Amino acid sequence: MNNNESNIQIENVNCNKNILLSIINLATTEINGVAGISKVGLPIFKNKDFSGIKVKFNNDKTITIDVYIDVYHNYNAPDVCFRVQENIKNNIMSMINLKSDNINIHIVNVIIGKEENNENTSTNSSF
Repeated sequence: MNNNESNIQIENVNCNKNILLSIINLATTEINGVAGISKVGLPIFKNKDFSGIKVKFNNDKTITIDVYIDVYHNYNAPDVCFRVQENIKNNIMSMINLKSDNINIHIVNVIIGKEENNENTSTNSSF
């Protein structure tokens, strides 16, 4: 397989590499505690849209994934990483039926002072 191709094919699976990167991006950012995919200090990535995600295709029809993330300070980092790993593995398996050999989560930054605005907002409002 040529690394410059934008389409990947493993066994009977054929999809655009950006689709795989999008699945990984979505699976990562939907976990509580993840501030986002890190874009700081990672010059090894060529794709600006998905910097912070590295995918390697192995000879045994599996993939190895490295994801570089920023997390919020008030979350348990090992727990967040475990939930990200499981979510990526489940989403890739269910959406494109592709096995991942290793999913490595690297915490690049811990965000202090900015709180996640998902479910922590107050439901009381004055009219």
